[in-house]
Amino acid sequence: MCGRFTRTATLEELQKLFGFEERPNLAPRTNIAPTQDIGILRREDDGKTHWREARWGLIPSWAKDDSLGAKMINARGETVAEKPAFRAAFARRRCLVPADGFYEWKAEEGGKQPYRITLEDGRPFAFAGLWEAWHDPRRKTRLESCSIVTVEAAPAIAEIHHRMPVILEGTSFDLWLDPEARPADLQSLLTPYGGALRAYKVSKAVNKVAIDSLELLEPLPEDAPREDDKGQMSLI
Repeated sequence: MCGRFTRTATLEELQKLFGFEERPNLAPRTNIAPTQDIGILRREDDGKTHWREARWGLIPSWAKDDSLGAKMINARGETVAEKPAFRAAFARRRCLVPADGFYEWKAEEGGKQPYRITLEDGRPFAFAGLWEAWHDPRRKTRLESCSIVTVEAAPAIAEIHHRMPVILEGTSFDLWLDPEARPADLQSLLTPYGGALRAYKVSKAVNKVAIDSLELLEPLPEDAPREDDKGQMSLI
């Protein structure tokens, strides 16, 4: 599963990595949550990769209202080509979701402990994503939304959570965005990340969506006082 993630790289770093020309006003985001608007990258009719904004939580084109999106933040890689909510997007509307880390929660003594998971060197990457356009029949408006594809967790982080988002790098970007890509080639990308990962404890303050601060990225000291689920310190 992927329910929170971070994107703190600069615009220049992301442009160099992904090759888009837009210049969105990007601020570091350390607690990106479902139903928020997030940046995605997609290949458009001009053959170029473009930065766009989409709501996190895919709303299928056939949905009666937008509430279904809150349940569609992740698409399972094992069934993404078959599930009615995702199969059309998997076939024709794939995207990249720029990120540099994500959070998972592990059941430990004292409650669920959040961990931030990054590539070992902390560099930015992309999640494999899907996007969809939904037309509101009442307001006559168009809403674009997206989902992040997940698979079984890599062995290095499986004890924290049994699922993880699909992490793409390098030449995988072009294949995932290629409108002519064969389904079998796309499926070959939907695997646990094979490189080195870093996982470390962070403050439970990340549990509160309203908190979006660089302090959330700091490793929790091993001798730190125990926190409650709201991130408040306790000496008990």
